[in-house]
Amino acid sequence: MEEKFFQKPATYVDVVGLQVTDLKRSLRFYHERLGLQVLEQMENRAVLSADGVRPLLELEEPQSVESKDSRAVGLYHFAILVPERGDVGRLIQHLSKEGIPIGGADHLVSEAIYFNDPDQNGIEVYADRSASEWQWAGHELKMTTDPLDVDGLVQAAGRNWDGFPSATRMGHIHLTVQDLNETLRFYTEGLGFKVTNHMFPQAAFLSTEGYHHHLALNTWKGEGAPMPSSKSAGLKEFTVVFPSDEEKHRAVKSLEEMGLSLQEGIVIDPSGNSVRLV
Repeated sequence: MEEKFFQKPATYVDVVGLQVTDLKRSLRFYHERLGLQVLEQMENRAVLSADGVRPLLELEEPQSVESKDSRAVGLYHFAILVPERGDVGRLIQHLSKEGIPIGGADHLVSEAIYFNDPDQNGIEVYADRSASEWQWAGHELKMTTDPLDVDGLVQAAGRNWDGFPSATRMGHIHLTVQDLNETLRFYTEGLGFKVTNHMFPQAAFLSTEGYHHHLALNTWKGEGAPMPSSKSAGLKEFTVVFPSDEEKHRAVKSLEEMGLSLQEGIVIDPSGNSVRLV
């Protein structure tokens, strides 16, 4: 893990907030089964952390909550970045013992596993390869979906899973959107991200400061797929961290020129995703 991609002058994704249908069930999954620590808990809301200090994930059970609509746009997955590949190996062993189905892929820039929470929210846990190994062709970064070296990751584990390491952080978020070009404009011209890989015409990966991606977008559910209900399980909001007040103000001004404004620090992207700017 190279911290330079998550500190000044980078702009990056941080805390992810989810709406869930059963908070107690979600806490059993994230706290008891995965090992995230509970920083704060109320009747219908909880804040989870890897290190016991920094929020990573917020869970909320709204009144009259609805099950996730599998046809709707929104969260494809949020991606938790762990410090080393042995952490991924330990989690593979642990999830297997827990009976949680997983998938995996080697993306050249990273090694990742995928699974779902009880509300079918997608989760990725991954370890980056050194940025010195990433292959660039101009402004385009080579990424792919190759078979994962599960045996090598498990061999690197060394010990049993005992929860997420303290240096764990939110690595990126991947969204399914209604219109790729319109949403790209929001995140590039509005928030200042740059495209690192464009799988035309259905997906794009974006970052700042040369990371492989802090954000990904796809239209794999089809252009114009429906937006979710405001009470649906799934993504509530996610946070974008700017390196300075000046950079945040620049983004706010750009958004205003696009006819968008912040309400209590949140702006809504073209597919209805709530983005908190800090």
